[in-house]
Amino acid sequence: MSSVLIALALIFTQLSLLAFGGGNTILPEMQRQVVEIHHWMTAQQFGAMFALAQAAPGPNMMIVPLVGWHVASWPGVLVTTLAKFGPSSLLTGIAMQLWERFKDRPWRRIVQAGLVPMTVGLVTASAAVITQASAHEWILAAIVAVCTIAALTTRLHPLLVLAFGALVGLSGVGQI
Repeated sequence: MSSVLIALALIFTQLSLLAFGGGNTILPEMQRQVVEIHHWMTAQQFGAMFALAQAAPGPNMMIVPLVGWHVASWPGVLVTTLAKFGPSSLLTGIAMQLWERFKDRPWRRIVQAGLVPMTVGLVTASAAVITQASAHEWILAAIVAVCTIAALTTRLHPLLVLAFGALVGLSGVGQI
């Protein structure tokens, strides 16, 4: 096994166990590892892969096999997929059994209440990393800001917000 595949396995196994509150919570660390530490791709490439993964049907962590493909072709896809989804699936199964076993304990509510702000913070950090990588011009940052405000303050369907951002971007506004 090549050193790149070993590095991918180690990185994505660690990310798997850190993905608390959803897969997007690990995006900042994933981006740091593949862009800043290993230099396997640029921040713009990572942002483009994230956008492609989010546009594709299926789980929201489709970026994992895309990173594996970019770094090491089919072996990379296999390694990143197994490393990312295997450990967290096993841990989730064990945690769910314990969670159900202790369902009547008062500390369970306290733990749940404490996990909410942590998860919100991790998701916010992910959004900041992706925004920084993709909004490298002021007009793109403005599109992100408008879409974010629309998503947070209206009841518009998220696909409409995405379509708006895509249409504005395709219209060539970003080329100004």
